[in-house]
Amino acid sequence: MTDLALGVRRQAWGIRACGVVIGAVLVALAAQVAVPLPGTPVPMTLQPMAVLLVGGLLGPRLGALSMILYLAVGAAGLPVFTPTVPLVGFARLFGPTGGYLLAYPVAAWAVGAVVAEKSSVGRVACGVLAGLVLIHLGGLAQLAILTGNLSAAARFGTWPFLLGDLLKLALLVPVLTQLTPTIRARL
Repeated sequence: MTDLALGVRRQAWGIRACGVVIGAVLVALAAQVAVPLPGTPVPMTLQPMAVLLVGGLLGPRLGALSMILYLAVGAAGLPVFTPTVPLVGFARLFGPTGGYLLAYPVAAWAVGAVVAEKSSVGRVACGVLAGLVLIHLGGLAQLAILTGNLSAAARFGTWPFLLGDLLKLALLVPVLTQLTPTIRARL
């Protein structure tokens, strides 16, 4: 009986570890889709959408771990961050996009905590919105430190992205509503 329980536990641990790695890879791939915007040092990417998807699918603990892995790999110098920002490795966390990056584990945790296995569309929308707000607050804080001006920080890092983020929210809600029960049941 103990062997059966340990075998199942080991298998679940392996599946969870794979989920964490796959989540980090997904965000790294999403980072490569970057569109530089005029007048701002922050490019438009698919990263926030991937972060929210990973958090919703893996849950709070595994989603946050996946984002911590992503940040660790990027800080170590592997090319997983957006290629349009010239800073490399650990220095990227202190640049104009560092606040967004550092908010990823918190945002993934928040989405995972709000989105349950059998969540309504409204609950999933609240989770995704909370995650987006947390990512923007992280980015806004870092840009405010770098520019010394909250208004300029919002002009560079929040206002240009609102419409795209609403579109990301509209795309993520039905996907998470459908996939979360299936994925979390296997973790």
